[in-house]
Amino acid sequence: MPLRPYIVGNWKMHGTRAMLSEARAIDRAAQRHMKVEVALAPPYTLIHPIHREAEQIMVGAQDCHHEEGGAHTGDISASMVADAGAKFVILGHSERRQNHGESDATVRAKAEAAFAAGLRVIMCVGETEDIREDGRALDHVKAQLKASLPESIEDAGERLTVAYEPVWAIGTGKTATPADIAEMHADIRALLVELLGEEHGREVRILYGGSVKPENAGEILSTPEVGGALVGGASLTADSFMGIALAAGESDEG
Repeated sequence: MPLRPYIVGNWKMHGTRAMLSEARAIDRAAQRHMKVEVALAPPYTLIHPIHREAEQIMVGAQDCHHEEGGAHTGDISASMVADAGAKFVILGHSERRQNHGESDATVRAKAEAAFAAGLRVIMCVGETEDIREDGRALDHVKAQLKASLPESIEDAGERLTVAYEPVWAIGTGKTATPADIAEMHADIRALLVELLGEEHGREVRILYGGSVKPENAGEILSTPEVGGALVGGASLTADSFMGIALAAGESDEG
């Protein structure tokens, strides 16, 4: 049975308790759109408050540390975010890779810790504009994904999601063409089948991220092998975020 489209909001470094009203509105709306799986990754400070009130949406974290505990001032472990109510964690986002110098090896260690803590993982991969212009986007993303995934993933089809986010399209208003998205997602799917086997490799959902908004969501989400979206700025209000979720439901019907 095909999995429902997966629409995930990444609030990044936005959100105080005043935004709990938006989370409540998203949760209420998600209850009316059961054909779509809706999730939010708020800042650490809002994981527990949203989890406590949410009835339908899944709540996750934007990152975690690879160690279980210790002298890591300012870091939060996978078991800590799970204890706060997180059910998944976003790893390998380009903003973490670029701004915090995270290597593929670091991301893999975090993924191993997250799976060990019982979390689902959304693994982000993507190329810069220079890499795409050089014609190396496909090879770069596949190498990045292969190096970032643990060697063994139990129940990968249920616990792993891949998010393709071209770095040049994040927060810029630029969006990859449907043809570019389809080509990249097809290559990612082939790699997942190679790494995880036919059954599990085809169960993993592949999301697209990069300036997704209600106006372009329908076209993006109807592209072959696109199983949902990882949404940044458009997830900060219930109206825009659920507009994307509605487009996902309509795309799934088609």
